[in-house]
Amino acid sequence: MAGTSADTLLGGRVRLTQPDDGYRAAIDPVLLAACIPARAGNRVLDVGAGVGAAALCLATRRPDIAVVGLELQASLVALAAANIADNAVGDRVTVLAGDLLAPPVGLEPGGFDHVMANPPFMKAGAHTPPPDAGRAVAHGEGAADLADWLRFCAAMVRPRGTVSLIHRADRLDEVIAGMVACRLGGLVLFPLWPKAGVPARRILVAARRGIRSPARLAPGLVLHEADGRFTAAADAILRHGAALDL
Repeated sequence: MAGTSADTLLGGRVRLTQPDDGYRAAIDPVLLAACIPARAGNRVLDVGAGVGAAALCLATRRPDIAVVGLELQASLVALAAANIADNAVGDRVTVLAGDLLAPPVGLEPGGFDHVMANPPFMKAGAHTPPPDAGRAVAHGEGAADLADWLRFCAAMVRPRGTVSLIHRADRLDEVIAGMVACRLGGLVLFPLWPKAGVPARRILVAARRGIRSPARLAPGLVLHEADGRFTAAADAILRHGAALDL
């Protein structure tokens, strides 16, 4: 397909067609999918699904669950549909076109056991948007800011269900405040260290709806050895589909 590349995730177990330009899935959606504590029969919502990277990784790791994605950009929804067909998971995975500020029919509040999200990392007006329109939408907040993303995620998950997201470590204060405001508790903060001794730039955060347990800072995951290779723990997740227990 013109303007796209054929890539793989999970050591080739997931085939992924994605734009040559615009947002391109790397390790973030793989790590996000790995931390979802799904059980047999669960329904999971992937907010900002893009071309389906996180949804496909989760569905590949857990063939006994169903995943629904929501994506704003129509071009990415079309690629997600092609990726779902290419990976033969159309009976368990679907990606809907729509805006979280006006969700489409079929997304009922409280209808999911788990919700995962990879929101735009940059605040609106706080950065220079990239020239590619698709990349700009994926990287920078638009009409929906981080608080809107968190409110939507919290509304979609059932009581005691989990909301998990990956975000920039330097916006952790906003993530925590937003989750608390949405009555999400029992927060687990899981830093992703680029290398040992290097400050984390990304962090996974998970919480549960209606839970009042205190927050917990987990040891996190070191991604790379000093020579740049993935650590054994990271490799097990990124290439071999191991779960990430927060």
